[in-house]
Amino acid sequence: MPDERGRPLCVFCRRQRVDDAWRPFCSERCKLQDLARWADGTYRVPAESVEEAEPVEEAQDENKSDRS
Repeated sequence: MPDERGRPLCVFCRRQRVDDAWRPFCSERCKLQDLARWADGTYRVPAESVEEAEPVEEAQDENKSDRS
């Protein structure tokens, strides 16, 4: 979202203009706070649950018996 001068605002705080050194953030502080939210699970990408894969050992055993 650009400000009145046409420069985009920080994607984290949305108060300050983006600094080219920290793009798309305005500062290192906003960059680190955003990273922390990803790390602690505050931000999540929606997805469907994944079925558990069969254990590797069983899959290897089946491949050996198919070769015989």
